[in-house]
Amino acid sequence: MLQFHPPGLGQKTVVTSLGSMVCYIPVGSPWKSGYIQRSPLLFLHNFGGGASAYEWSKVYPAFLEDYPVVIPDLIGWGQSAHPVRDYQVEDYLTTLRELIEQTCSQPVVAICSSLTGAIAVRLAIQQPELFRALYLVCPSGFADFGQDAGRRLPLQVIGIPFLDQTLYNLGAMNALSVRNFLERFLFANPKRVTPEMVAAYLTSARQPNAQYAALAFLRGDLYFDLARYLPQLTTLTAFLWGKQAQFTPASLGDRLAQLSPVIKQFTCLEGSGILPHLEQPEAVIGLLRKFLQKQI
Repeated sequence: MLQFHPPGLGQKTVVTSLGSMVCYIPVGSPWKSGYIQRSPLLFLHNFGGGASAYEWSKVYPAFLEDYPVVIPDLIGWGQSAHPVRDYQVEDYLTTLRELIEQTCSQPVVAICSSLTGAIAVRLAIQQPELFRALYLVCPSGFADFGQDAGRRLPLQVIGIPFLDQTLYNLGAMNALSVRNFLERFLFANPKRVTPEMVAAYLTSARQPNAQYAALAFLRGDLYFDLARYLPQLTTLTAFLWGKQAQFTPASLGDRLAQLSPVIKQFTCLEGSGILPHLEQPEAVIGLLRKFLQKQI
């Protein structure tokens, strides 16, 4: 999926215990290095049909000249390996740890969205030495405070053999459905959805065996209560929330932010849904840059 990333980017493959993970890194013009002593920035995309590292493609180029940057397709998504398995949170805790250990010689600033933000919190609690800071966009375990915020179809329907595959084909593998989902559920302003976005999500969703990770998310196999973990967090953290985010509203973010003294910043961005980094990338670049300059 390199065609959806800026010129001068290339792919690096990291071997994890669940297969190869593809990362996008600068390899040539117009990018130059001058950041050897700076903390690496690790951009982690959300989960959901068609998700991939493309999600951060409008933000991370602004930091390529000043920081080491790693942008992976997570296992089960994009061009990374898609093992046929019942995915669990532990799969992502393990493969993220392996990714950081193999690509970053210093503690990272992890910039994550939604469920990957919640997973990063858990990994930072387990191994705080891997992290310098967390910058989390709408982080949620989708079962926070004991409430199921994420499942959009009845579990009984999703779990029916063959029917779940049919639902995935209908919902994630045609352009009209992908555009409809982005416009109705992920963006505050549907006019901001572009043909490139639809093409990137569709390309990721059509990778062989892509349905296994997506259906694990849809069934709720990866959900957990982030509120149980945040009081244990010791890594400097900031929250950014799209004010019009569905499923995980800003009021949830405010409640979560109150659970840990290391969450130093909670910012609501007007006019954005759950993906402000795709919907209003200029604003996110400015806010992230300000955080890095002030705190890191």
